[in-house]
Amino acid sequence: MATPTTPACTSDARSLDPERIVSVYVWELPVRIAHWGLVLSLVLLTVTGTYMHSPFLVSDSSRAWVMGWMRFTHELSGFLLIAIFIPRIYWFFAGNHYSSWRSWLPHTARQWTSIKSMVAYYGFRRRKPFEEIGHNSLAALAYIAVFSLVALEFITGLVLFSVVEGSRILNVFVGWIPRVINIQWIRSAHFLIMFLLVAFFIHHIYSALLVGISERNGEMESIFTGWKFVPKRLVDEVTEAENQGLAPRRRPKGGMQ
Repeated sequence: MATPTTPACTSDARSLDPERIVSVYVWELPVRIAHWGLVLSLVLLTVTGTYMHSPFLVSDSSRAWVMGWMRFTHELSGFLLIAIFIPRIYWFFAGNHYSSWRSWLPHTARQWTSIKSMVAYYGFRRRKPFEEIGHNSLAALAYIAVFSLVALEFITGLVLFSVVEGSRILNVFVGWIPRVINIQWIRSAHFLIMFLLVAFFIHHIYSALLVGISERNGEMESIFTGWKFVPKRLVDEVTEAENQGLAPRRRPKGGMQ
């Protein structure tokens, strides 16, 4: 594996055929761990939260404690969500080019072109998605919205937890919120956000499969391995755009083979 100096390649690779497919290390291990940790915690929170709202399991045993276990699992999953979310925010600043906040916020010409192209693609006005090594900019905007919803979900969850448990520490941080917003509105918002996240989950699977099949770049596999397979031409294009200031100027920590 070559030592990276740009999101693209080394000088040796520049002499290769531009259409040659090369492997690029895109998703670092912390990103992949955070991704699957969020999936696990959100699935557990959805199942247990749905049960707490409307129990769908019935036990004949007088010693059964189904609601208690559901509530315990829900609370434990909520703290797992927070434990994963905070380091992931840190990785927006410490991670490589593809996980950096600079590649998520559209502030370059290429990123705005990516957004318009992907809108056209999903609107059936473009045959192929915009070529990108990491996230396309439209997807990045969607992920920003999802991260905001996740933050609101665990904040409202902490409020509800503090009301029941009466934790002095939590009261310092979130105890003021029920005095500003009625607790029933907080509970309703907490429940509604769950459905928004479920809707995103369904679309996320669909779009990842669609783009992966269309581009044939290992989109789905990359979240397990970290590697994607793209034309060297695209790698050089992104490198040139970065050098010209058209893409985020950040030295990556990924590599290419």
